[in-house]
Amino acid sequence: MKAFEPRTTLTEQVARHIENQIVFGQFSSGERIYEGTMAKQLEVSNGSIREGLLLLEKRHLVKNVPRKGAFVTDLDDYFVRSLYETLELYLTHTGRKLARQWQPGDLNRLEQLYQQMEDHFHKNNLMAFLDLGIEYTKASLAYADNYFIVAAIDDLWPSARRCAFVAFKRGGKRVLEDNLAHMRESISALRDRDEERLASILHHYAIQQCQQVCDAATASSPLAEAP
Repeated sequence: MKAFEPRTTLTEQVARHIENQIVFGQFSSGERIYEGTMAKQLEVSNGSIREGLLLLEKRHLVKNVPRKGAFVTDLDDYFVRSLYETLELYLTHTGRKLARQWQPGDLNRLEQLYQQMEDHFHKNNLMAFLDLGIEYTKASLAYADNYFIVAAIDDLWPSARRCAFVAFKRGGKRVLEDNLAHMRESISALRDRDEERLASILHHYAIQQCQQVCDAATASSPLAEAP
């Protein structure tokens, strides 16, 4: 287990540890997370685990059921399609603002992040690739100027990371190539200040990624494996 970072709260550290276990498939959809077992594993109190799970519920990764416990959110078609539909709405709205208002430093930052992601793609470093994807999204929100949208995307991003990993497990590097192609096209549209082309790129990508995740989740479900 990675050493906890002293500058973050214990609750956030616990939540991030469990989040990564969910994102990278160490917990399955619908699986129960036992507070006692997790507390012993991390050498923290049950209360710290409970607080971390409440934070993860806000981030849509777990569902806390009274008198039953905490369960990993089901990655079913409804959840996945709801996620990508919402992300498309938010990112298209903020992307239009960025296309109208970006300054040279903003575009340079996106291009630098793209180059770093391309480097990690060639090095097969998936975790760094996904983490830079978060930075890319945050950078693209530079002109969002909307507290609720920025806060909502922060809460949705862990599920987006989880979905990206599910798609990667089935589709391999092709999925990462699709991510990079989407970014290249988006940066080109931004450079041209072409709002409509950017909106079209985001729409196409949301549909593509959503279908990749739904296909991967269906293929890995117990029902799909039954004879």
